[in-house]
Amino acid sequence: MVGGRGRGIRFSKLYTFSCVRSSFREDRSQIGQKGYTRVVYCNDPDNPEAVQLNYRGNYVSTTKYTAVNFLPKSLFEQFRRVANIYFLVVACVSFSPLAPYSALSVLAPLLVVIGATMAKEAVEDWRRRKQDIEANNRRVQVYRNNSFCKAKWKDLRVGDIVKVDKDDFFPADLFLLSSSYEDGICYVETMNLDGETNLKLKHALEETSSLRDEKSFQQFKAVIKCEDPNEDLYSFVGTLSYNGTPHELSLQQILLRDSKLRNTDCIYGVVIFTGHDTKVMQNATDPPSKRSKIERRMDKIVYILFSTLVLISFIGSVFFGTETRKDISGGKYRRWYLRPDDTTVFYDPQRPVLAAFLHFLTGLMLYGYLIPISLYVSIEIVKVLQSIFINQDQDMYYEETDKPAHARTSNLNEELGQIDTILSDKTGTLTCNSMEFVKCSIAGTAYGRGMTEVERALARRNDRPHEVGDASSDLLGDSGEINLGKPIKGFNFRDERIMHGRWVNEPHADVIQRFFRVLAICHTAIPDINEGEISYEAESPDEAAFVIAARELGFEFFSRKQTCISLHELDHKSGGEVDRTYKLLHVLEFKSSRKRMSVIVRNPENQLLLLSKGADSVMFDRLSKEGRMFEAQTRDHIRKYAEAGLRTLVLAYRDLDEEEYEAWEEEFSRAKTSVAADHDALVDAACDKIERDLILLGATAVEDKLQKGVPECIDRLAQAGIKIWVLTGDKMETAINIGYACSLLRQGMKQIVITLDSQDIDVLRKQGDKEAIAKASCESIRKQIREGKSQLISAKENSVSCALIIDGESLSFALNKNLEKSFLELAIDCASVICCRSSPKQKALVTRLVKMGTGETTLAIGDGANDVGMLQEADIGVGISGVEGMQAVMSSDFAIAQFRFLERLLLVHGHWCYRRISMMICYFFYKNIAFGFTLFWFEAYASFSGQPAYNDWYMSFYNVFFTSLPVIALGVFDQDVSARLCLKYPLLYQEGVQNILFSWPRILGWMSNGVISSIIIFFFTTKSIIPQAFRRDGQVTDFEVLGATMYTSVVWAVNCQIALSINYFTWIQHFFIWGSIIFWYIFLVIYGSLSPTVSTTAYRVLVEACAPSVLYWLATLLGVISTLLPYFSYRAFQTRFRPLYHDIIQQKRSEGLETDDTPNELPHRVRDKIQHLKMGLRRS
Repeated sequence: MVGGRGRGIRFSKLYTFSCVRSSFREDRSQIGQKGYTRVVYCNDPDNPEAVQLNYRGNYVSTTKYTAVNFLPKSLFEQFRRVANIYFLVVACVSFSPLAPYSALSVLAPLLVVIGATMAKEAVEDWRRRKQDIEANNRRVQVYRNNSFCKAKWKDLRVGDIVKVDKDDFFPADLFLLSSSYEDGICYVETMNLDGETNLKLKHALEETSSLRDEKSFQQFKAVIKCEDPNEDLYSFVGTLSYNGTPHELSLQQILLRDSKLRNTDCIYGVVIFTGHDTKVMQNATDPPSKRSKIERRMDKIVYILFSTLVLISFIGSVFFGTETRKDISGGKYRRWYLRPDDTTVFYDPQRPVLAAFLHFLTGLMLYGYLIPISLYVSIEIVKVLQSIFINQDQDMYYEETDKPAHARTSNLNEELGQIDTILSDKTGTLTCNSMEFVKCSIAGTAYGRGMTEVERALARRNDRPHEVGDASSDLLGDSGEINLGKPIKGFNFRDERIMHGRWVNEPHADVIQRFFRVLAICHTAIPDINEGEISYEAESPDEAAFVIAARELGFEFFSRKQTCISLHELDHKSGGEVDRTYKLLHVLEFKSSRKRMSVIVRNPENQLLLLSKGADSVMFDRLSKEGRMFEAQTRDHIRKYAEAGLRTLVLAYRDLDEEEYEAWEEEFSRAKTSVAADHDALVDAACDKIERDLILLGATAVEDKLQKGVPECIDRLAQAGIKIWVLTGDKMETAINIGYACSLLRQGMKQIVITLDSQDIDVLRKQGDKEAIAKASCESIRKQIREGKSQLISAKENSVSCALIIDGESLSFALNKNLEKSFLELAIDCASVICCRSSPKQKALVTRLVKMGTGETTLAIGDGANDVGMLQEADIGVGISGVEGMQAVMSSDFAIAQFRFLERLLLVHGHWCYRRISMMICYFFYKNIAFGFTLFWFEAYASFSGQPAYNDWYMSFYNVFFTSLPVIALGVFDQDVSARLCLKYPLLYQEGVQNILFSWPRILGWMSNGVISSIIIFFFTTKSIIPQAFRRDGQVTDFEVLGATMYTSVVWAVNCQIALSINYFTWIQHFFIWGSIIFWYIFLVIYGSLSPTVSTTAYRVLVEACAPSVLYWLATLLGVISTLLPYFSYRAFQTRFRPLYHDIIQQKRSEGLETDDTPNELPHRVRDKIQHLKMGLRRS
């Protein structure tokens, strides 16, 4: 063997499902037809025919842009936003005489904003390009000129032979020729493809498995004909023509790019798909586009401002046209100083309509400051910084796995604060997905002491000790468990009757022996011996727990070769330990559709045995009449185990005679080698024939413990008014009791159960009339939903909350078009919903139903590949980086390591982000309306002449320098209450769910405040400084001074307004707010010192005109105070008489009353307010 592994277990001896080798029996009819036209000349890429095919190279690019298309494509992305198109048009028109200001002054801010966003895009794309460069320049050994030499990944061609070493990634999609193992197998980790951490087994064809050195490849030439590039990771159709013989290829011989070679020293393979033709690149699609509700509403606000802009421009043009027409009447000039006899087209009393239209265009440009040009880029900056804070939150860091929280997108931060419904997976999400063998039922006797977490919850609920399995609870300690030494991962079983070899004294010792033999043999685990200790690599935590349990109870699985399994067994007759080897003939693998797994073995006594384990729903139906001796007791134990929150499997076996086995093996071989479209169905049918007439041995019960902090987290989320749905594949009894253990179901809660387990339906099932079954089931579900609504009304009258529990079969009917509406109406009125036996598709459908039906924000959380559809369908998908790989995380918007971190993610970061973004957007529109309407009032004052009130550069820098940084600081740092108080008073979260801070009344209120501020600033400034001398020398206010004074008031007012709105000051906010005001004065001094041809109306206006005048400072001071007074008065009234929930908490904190009391211990007035909010929540 090349590069032998040395001592220790040989991983190549795992049974490969290839005892039946696929012999090519017929041509695959689709080869050569459309979709199956690829031809690969192995070890001959320079073949003229291969060159003519001109397949893609192995260079991969994941960037959005290239050097050539960056500018046009990036500009296109920027100008998809309506606001940016508007400013571009304005910038273009500003070069015409229509513009009320210079072209450069409007072009510069646009270039800054667009340039900043494009620079951000360029940086992000450059990071992707660096990753591409690194991947394309990795090196691999390629067979060229009769030897292996190093080459870059990007230089690989279709047909090349490559050698990949252990722990390296595959550089392209390869056809496996051979490996360092003699039997041509290798182990592959596919985490980058499907997120699964368990190793996949691949095996080469026997005809190529001997190709292992340079000499053997010299004469190797073959042709592969296969399917064209596609995204299907789980199928492959192709043939290999080698030495004149065709051989069928399957997925077992295909190694996909970005998979990693594990537990194998090296492999040799032929490149069949390169670059963007590889399956991983074919699957590289953009995730579904998600936008927050606030962002969608913000677009509507921009449209409102556009409408306002058009309206006031129209009003101004009408007044301008009317006044212009009156300037010449009967040969007399009304406004003679405007020289109406010598005019341009822009002011022509002879053509007032044209003049009005041109003025309308001027107005569209002049009032453009109503639209905040820097809004989008500011929000992007804020959201990125918010995401950094989420990523760096140490309270969401899980030290055990070294995994922090990760905001995979920054677009949905504020949506975290508006979650109405959470839809959660159970296994691995609420639980640890770390299985422990705790109980079992063998020959009708229950074994296993101790209480599970669910049993303790049941005991508390029933106010009595809870017993499961056996009445010998007097052996238990106070904790309900016996501590018998060092804990063993995966094994928490305690029962002196069968431990330490005492099972040999039990009445059914022979059944117990068979039971644990099934556990020790019926699996695909791999033993790994390290310094005398055996550990196991298994495909699932359940399987590992079974093998460990068998080992601890005397049946140690220690060796696995390709065709046999060896155990150290305790012989119940002699009482000594013996080694027994079982010849492994077939593995009938587990599938979710089959719900079982079986192995066929030959024991040392030369007996043929079929050993099987599976779900009780399929196993009991396969028992023989003689094999049902313990069925009643076993069913009862399974029910009790399910009530205790345990996962159960039924174990059974049967003896096979030689003739039956040989006949079946021939049929099974034909099914396995079939190339028909119904290949899988044929295999399943063959398996089904042999897995019958079984003899029941018993059942296992493993516990998947709740994650730390889950009950407290769910309880607090429920207090926050968030509805929680659990979508699980478990049985109803298990799901219900897990619900109690994790506080999803609570004492006194009314349960509404919808199920099809009724006698009428069972009778129809036995008759087999599918149409009648469907009709009766649909009617039954409709009736149960009606009854559930009646129970709900009754419960509400008695102030009792309800929980809805429905199984998967019932759910399939409830999701029908004619029932889904009534089902949803029932479900959304319940405090908790549990959907049992749910398939991945049903999870996604339920999520879509809730999202579309309620119109509220939904969050889905899960940890496995079966949760991906649900995560992508929800408004927000949260992935748990747990045991089941990373596929859920890769498909999520946010990733956390433990379910309990969801509490902080929503109640703290969600609340803060929602509040910050809402306040930020409202303030943005406020400050722009306050500024833009001063232009309108001045226009009206100046007879709508089109003359702007301010210098061109004042207007250009308003959104970019003088008011942008404080609002960014607000969006990043502001807190209405601390994180501790967010968690202490979870009802505070309802401010986001009810959208209090970004409701239309709130938005219109801020807009009205902007209009009021503009009125006060304009009229206060004009009335206070125009009628009197402005300077000591008696000079009155001119146009330049009026503009500077009014602009100063605007800058002071909007920055002081944000200071009033901020709840939590940091030095950064002080620096930005007061720094922006100071920077205005610095700018005025520097800009005013430039040549008059540059500074125009700002020339020395501060130094010589405004600063020496007391009236300037007094008008600014009093004008700003007057502007702030309406908002200050409103907030004082609201805080005192109609406080929001955060106002109550802030007041309590300011009065020094804040303690660690619960919300129920708040003062009477506060409790009344909470009750009022709760009633409002119920009504909504």
